[in-house]
Amino acid sequence: MLISASSECWPGKTLAETVEILYDLDFAAIEIAIHEEGGVAKPSDLITDPEHAATWLRYGHRMDIVAYSVQLASTGDQHYADFAEICKIAKATKVVTLTVPSAELGTPFNEEVEHLRKLVDIAAVEGARVGVRTELGRLSEDPDTLMVLCNNVDGLGITLDPSVYIVGPAKTKSLDRILKFVYHVHLRDTKPDKFQVSVGQGDVDYAKLISQLEREKYDRSLSIHMSPMEGLDHRVELRKLRRLLETLL
Repeated sequence: MLISASSECWPGKTLAETVEILYDLDFAAIEIAIHEEGGVAKPSDLITDPEHAATWLRYGHRMDIVAYSVQLASTGDQHYADFAEICKIAKATKVVTLTVPSAELGTPFNEEVEHLRKLVDIAAVEGARVGVRTELGRLSEDPDTLMVLCNNVDGLGITLDPSVYIVGPAKTKSLDRILKFVYHVHLRDTKPDKFQVSVGQGDVDYAKLISQLEREKYDRSLSIHMSPMEGLDHRVELRKLRRLLETLL
């Protein structure tokens, strides 16, 4: 497995600034957030000049890209057209895994299945794969629902954030049945009453998780996905988690 960090660890920073910080912290790989809001790159900007976008994303820095997190603002047919363009950029930059959000709670299940099938089919044309991100307040906050989604959408995977299943309503449920679908992983430390805490102060059992993933032959990235916390040195926190993960691999 490879240890990486998400560009979302440094909100407000440019891609170049984020890469420089992560490089100084001895990271060799990055997950890039392509979000219309809050990412280091807006999809609407990238698709206006895909060739330039690919050059900027792939060759404008010295880190490997393990995945893109994709959040589009467009809807309807335009959403799928935009996603197809992002998939072409992913192919040009040799990135296979694309993380997308699941629908908000209350969305009809069949509607979400149809949506995700379209995304998976579009991605497959460019040799990419789609992992739905586990998030609170969305269908993916429940591992049982997530498993049914993956069983109904051939080729769909999961970007697993175990914090969701420590602090959320599914905290008593086992993740064993969804681990075979994992394409990517987001990590921080978490307590049942707080989504993110200082590394070492939470309940995430990194050793157990890595062991479970190894049993499923997972050999891809463990991506640190932490936000700055008041009163804590964010560089120190990222370095602590990177070193901890290195001792377990």
